[in-house]
Amino acid sequence: MVDYHAANQSYQYGPSSGGNGAGGGGSMGDYMAQEDDWDRDLLLDPAWEKQQRKTFTAWCNSHLRKAGTQIENIDEDFRDGLKLMLLLEVISGERLPKPERGKMRVHKINNVNKALDFIASKGVKLVSIGAEEIVDGNAKMTLGMIWTIILRFAIQDISVEETSAKEGLLLWCQRKTAPYKNVNVQNFHISWKDGLAFNALIHRHRPELIEYDKLRKDDPVTNLNNAFEVAEKYLDIPKMLDAEDIVNTARPDEKAIMTYVSSFYHAFSGAQKAETAANRICKVLAVNQENEHLMEDYERLASDLLEWIRRTIPWLEDRVPQKTIQEMQQKLEDFRDYRRVHKPPKVQEKCQLEINFNTLQTKLRLSNRPAFMPSEGRMVSDINNGWQHLEQAEKGYEEWLLNEIRRLERLDHLAEKFRQKASIHEAWTDGKEAMLKHRDYETATLSDIKALIRKHEAFESDLAAHQDRVEQIAAIAQELNELDYYDSHNVNTRCQKICDQWDALGSLTQSRREALEKTEKQLETIDQLHLEYAKRAAPFNNWMESAMEDLQDMFIVHTIEEIEGLISAHDQFKSTLPDADREREAILAIHKEAQRIAESNHIKLSGSNPYTTVTPQIINSKWEKVQQLVPKRDHALLEEQSKQQSNEHLRRQFASQANIVGPWIQTKMEEIGRISIEMNGTLEDQLNHLKRYERSIVDYKPNLDLLEQQHQLIQEALIFDNKHTNYTMEHIRVGWEQLLTTIARTINEVENQILTRDAKGISQEQMQEFRASFNHFDKDHGGALGPEEFKACLISLGYDVENDRQKQTGSMDSDDFRALLISTGYSLGDAEFNRIMSVVDPNHSGLVTFQAFIDFMSRETTDTDTADQVIASFKVLAGDKNFITAEELRRELPPDQAEYCIARMAPYQGPDAVPGALDYKSFSTALYGESDL
Repeated sequence: MVDYHAANQSYQYGPSSGGNGAGGGGSMGDYMAQEDDWDRDLLLDPAWEKQQRKTFTAWCNSHLRKAGTQIENIDEDFRDGLKLMLLLEVISGERLPKPERGKMRVHKINNVNKALDFIASKGVKLVSIGAEEIVDGNAKMTLGMIWTIILRFAIQDISVEETSAKEGLLLWCQRKTAPYKNVNVQNFHISWKDGLAFNALIHRHRPELIEYDKLRKDDPVTNLNNAFEVAEKYLDIPKMLDAEDIVNTARPDEKAIMTYVSSFYHAFSGAQKAETAANRICKVLAVNQENEHLMEDYERLASDLLEWIRRTIPWLEDRVPQKTIQEMQQKLEDFRDYRRVHKPPKVQEKCQLEINFNTLQTKLRLSNRPAFMPSEGRMVSDINNGWQHLEQAEKGYEEWLLNEIRRLERLDHLAEKFRQKASIHEAWTDGKEAMLKHRDYETATLSDIKALIRKHEAFESDLAAHQDRVEQIAAIAQELNELDYYDSHNVNTRCQKICDQWDALGSLTQSRREALEKTEKQLETIDQLHLEYAKRAAPFNNWMESAMEDLQDMFIVHTIEEIEGLISAHDQFKSTLPDADREREAILAIHKEAQRIAESNHIKLSGSNPYTTVTPQIINSKWEKVQQLVPKRDHALLEEQSKQQSNEHLRRQFASQANIVGPWIQTKMEEIGRISIEMNGTLEDQLNHLKRYERSIVDYKPNLDLLEQQHQLIQEALIFDNKHTNYTMEHIRVGWEQLLTTIARTINEVENQILTRDAKGISQEQMQEFRASFNHFDKDHGGALGPEEFKACLISLGYDVENDRQKQTGSMDSDDFRALLISTGYSLGDAEFNRIMSVVDPNHSGLVTFQAFIDFMSRETTDTDTADQVIASFKVLAGDKNFITAEELRRELPPDQAEYCIARMAPYQGPDAVPGALDYKSFSTALYGESDL
């Protein structure tokens, strides 16, 4: 005897027009039991035969009416085989061979044999039933054949908790009627005599049709007729039994009761399927609605952040210098406000935006939805690129500001120096042109001429001594031009005037010398003593003027070493004062000697020394001025030295704190790396540990605030370097931001793992095994695996890519299995591995992150809803149509989700379309990214 299940396990039956789809569980053993029952009951009880005739006839007509026909006499109307073949076609949904239309007995037998062959093709062996008996109108054989058909096409599919068909139907009845009093279904005969079981089945599914509490157990006829009438009127179940026959029979026919009860099962199972389908659709739509809200939030936050970056970058890239130090210092203060006040919230927004994006992508993957692609220009990579551009612009801005302040400070110093030297030179040249143009030698005596010649020689010496100052003035003006001094025009004008005047003095000097030399022979010997005085007094006077310039010169220093160099130079200058004083005494002694000779020889001097305007009074006055300037210079240098010592203290103070904070941040970054690799315990324990660790990091923020305060003092003191530390405030800020971002991303990774675990039903042990395997092959602790590392990781978990399923290794544990795989040289198929890599690395970066690895493993080890499942669910709600209407959606789904579907479903364009038909197939596939709405 052939095993039905083994012979037909790969065969699928099409859906029946009457909702009695063929196929499913059951075995030949079930049929043998049924055949044995039939064999034992060949001699039917007359009451049973009557019940079977009525029930089987009504059952057949409930299907034949779909083909527009029916039978009156069950043992007569099937004799020619035509209606029998039609019945099988209706209930199976398949086409039978074309029937023979002849009226002869052989034609009838052939048609019945075609029907019996079709029944046999479904795995049913008909025992003792032949075509001749059916053609001859054998009632018992005909009823037996119809019972076999009912078993195969109406009852066999009913299986609850892997029970047989009959047991499944009985178990279904017991469960549905369990809550009802006076109902105890134990079989398919006497348990139904009082009619309460039938009424309980209807009330359980359609409580509005039955007033169960008003039924009485002692009135079975009323109960049975009530159930039969309601079933026929409202459930489209024809009346297959008579109440009187059941009540008046000691043991009602089991086959008739089963046939009738199976109609209830099929009538109510459709409602169950519709409810299940509606629940599935509601769940899918709720996920989609939540994801759309998250996408809208991301787009809005990304737009705001990118707009802020767009507005800020031009401000940071504006390098147009201001004309004064005060204006540049205001720009520097604005930049510091930006770093302290405006940027930190945006850093948090950027980090939160990345976290929200990762969480959204995780939810989409977990719900089998397509990955979220932000609108153009708002992707995470666009935000990162914009942020990098921002930091690039920011990086050089502060340095530019400080350099500009330094440049303006240097310019102010040079401009003041130019004005001092120019003023001194202009004071010296005052009247010199008039003196050189004076033609006094034309009326002078010989002695006067000789005096004028000596005086002119002294003037030439003085003129030569002033050559350096003129060159210095021109050099300072040139440097101011090169440094783009804002008042360069006036500086150039004044410098050009000095140079032109200097050239004119040179030309006039040469002309006067030539004139004096023409009359040199007429001159008397000039008083050598006055001449010597003039020659020595002029350089000494120039030296004093230069000394006064140097003593009043402004200075700019930035380090202790520089101020100490100036103090050393000043001390060296003071050491030359005794020699200068002796020179002064010598010059004054020459003047006194000239007066002594004149007095001793009774010579009347005409007045001051004719060879120079530098009188002893001028020398003494300037010498006294030099003496006064020296202690003032001492005081200024000592003040600057104190300031530089204070700056040095600020440097050391900042360095001391920075050398603690910098290594602390670096250590925490390394610790976070180890924590993310060496996580133990449950994911919740890991998450709590990471959050406590994050709080400990946030609690360290006052140390950075203290460092910012110290850095502020350094900036206000215009300190530009610090040899005591390698850490700058910029390095500390970047490190701190990276530290906060890294711990936040690590926490988000664990939260996403919890989402994955909870959504996919992954056990804690599986998650720990996935993490351990991933960390084992992540040799460089970079948080990602290369293709070969990823392949080895899959093999270590026993994943068979060749067959796309987990290896089953009998009694071996996971460690033994890994060892076996390695020892046997097990490898993954290239084609399958490339498929997996396209899933876990869609961007072809060559790296697999832990989150992508977890998503892949969860998809491979858990079940998820699919587009096909959603389509099947909509088809149930649509009553097996290829389209659904808005009224059907509003009837079956909650209001908000029904309107959600109606707004997004496209009109149905099929040949069977009706007005208002909606296409649920394209809508369902669009939910999973398989097509566009």
